[in-house]
Amino acid sequence: MKTIPFTKMHGCGNDYIYVNTMLHDVPNPSEAAVRWSDRHKGVGADGLVLIGGSPVPEADFSMRIFNADGSEAMMCGNASRCIAKYLYDRQLTNKKVIRLLTKSGVKTLWLHVENETVESVTVDMLCPAFEDDNLFIPSLDPHLGTFVSMGNPHYVIFTDDVDQVERIGQELERHPAFPQRCNIEFARVESNGDIRTRVWERGSGITLACGTGACATAVAAAITGRSDRQSFIDMDGGKLFIEWPSTDKQPSCGGCMGKTTPNHVYMTGTANFVFDGCIEMEGTKENTNQ
Repeated sequence: MKTIPFTKMHGCGNDYIYVNTMLHDVPNPSEAAVRWSDRHKGVGADGLVLIGGSPVPEADFSMRIFNADGSEAMMCGNASRCIAKYLYDRQLTNKKVIRLLTKSGVKTLWLHVENETVESVTVDMLCPAFEDDNLFIPSLDPHLGTFVSMGNPHYVIFTDDVDQVERIGQELERHPAFPQRCNIEFARVESNGDIRTRVWERGSGITLACGTGACATAVAAAITGRSDRQSFIDMDGGKLFIEWPSTDKQPSCGGCMGKTTPNHVYMTGTANFVFDGCIEMEGTKENTNQ
């Protein structure tokens, strides 16, 4: 039976199974994502990420991401940082600026390298988009949130009780107000200015972190006057630094200074290897050789 080599990685605890499809084909990634993501019968992850070459000259590599329920996502900020580390640390590229093709456009990744190892990555998440900025959902305890698209939809609710996300995240994800379903963030601005955020990801449920969710939360905090345009987003799995420079300013993200676009959102955080293994493509028996 055919086996596929994979690498498990995480960004702030947001863990995915990564397969290099430039070497190994995954014929049915949606089905594979469901089976392999199972935390009892599979590898265990928030989903499956396919790393590929780029079919267009505007990008160096490509990514496809499938949630644990098999649905295909548009983009994942944490996964994009992991891809940057994978490509550089595994010597598939020597570039410290990588252009990554996603289903929500080409993202530029700046690799911050120390001793030939990627320590952190800054991702240009492009401009946020707004529709129904303040959406009131009267059927759910009344909640007034802010809708922000970071290439995928997010609904950010500021509240003292961020743990509500465990109770009503799934209901909000599938609320009729969101015909394509939605990622849900519950957030609270702390006394030190950090923003404590918990997330329910569309197609995956509660996750330890969400890169696009962190960006959406930072943007929502800024436009509602709760924060300035720089903030640390404190999620269950760790912190991400988010900058949303205004049109007359540049972000301060280290090596990307002077090469960025004002009004884009920039996310900086770490990426980590967990383990390598092989998994069977067919049948019900998964084999993970760590």
